[in-house]
Amino acid sequence: MPSGRKARWQSRSRELVAAGKRAQMRAETRFPVITHVTERMVLVNIFDSATRLAAQCFLTVVPLLFVFASFAPAPVREQLVESVRTMFGLTGEADKQLNDVFDGSGEEDLRNAVGVAGAVIVLLSATAVSRAMQRLCRRAWQIPRGGTRIAIWRWFAWIGAWMVLLVVQGPVRNGFGLGLWLGIPLTLLFQTGAWWWSQHLLLGGLIRWPPLLPGALLTAAAVTALSLGARVYMPIALNRSLAAYGSTGSVFVILSWLIVLCVAVAVGITTGAALAQEPYLARRLGSPSPGRTRRDDP
Repeated sequence: MPSGRKARWQSRSRELVAAGKRAQMRAETRFPVITHVTERMVLVNIFDSATRLAAQCFLTVVPLLFVFASFAPAPVREQLVESVRTMFGLTGEADKQLNDVFDGSGEEDLRNAVGVAGAVIVLLSATAVSRAMQRLCRRAWQIPRGGTRIAIWRWFAWIGAWMVLLVVQGPVRNGFGLGLWLGIPLTLLFQTGAWWWSQHLLLGGLIRWPPLLPGALLTAAAVTALSLGARVYMPIALNRSLAAYGSTGSVFVILSWLIVLCVAVAVGITTGAALAQEPYLARRLGSPSPGRTRRDDP
């Protein structure tokens, strides 16, 4: 009897596997785009890549912001604070904490403690984010290991550009004083340009500009939508965590938001790369075939 039951289970398992393969074949036939995008996300390992990117942002970019604020002129520091406040819609205790951190009262002590050598070390550490983003872009486009030359200046250029973008984020988000009706389209436009350029820079120009546009558009749309949601969610979450756990609670809120943001970025870039290599768009954008990207760096 046990042997008969085992045979029935084996037969049922084989039937389920066969049914699964038939369903996969039907899905690939009817919805090839969805299937290819899903396969690409599995190859990129979206959540693992996004979590690593978020961790690098938190561990390296946040200290870089403090160093940048301590060495930057007062108007630049004030604009940075205003941009952060605008992006997250900070109010109450969270806004007070932001002002206390960047009020400039301890900038002289921080400069003396960190020094030029320390600032350089923090900047070098921040390149971990650039490298993580480069790996994400390379996996999204299925560029083999060693398919891009190491150009250290690209890592620093990417960090510098995003620091500038962060500083001007406030005026752009407010539509330069005209309101969200202009701020939202401007934010979408700025984000599209930033992610379009980011992919081209970090991939060393291996992918021409047109194929990179779908990923830039999708990533910009996702980041813009999240930034609008952050204005509602972040003030409430930060104020509650500060009231319940103090400054330690804000760490978990910020890290959680970074993970969500990095997942959106990873999904946008990967989906854009997969769509750009679909036959319909590939013919119009001149996209390279998957896994056949040129190895020379123009």
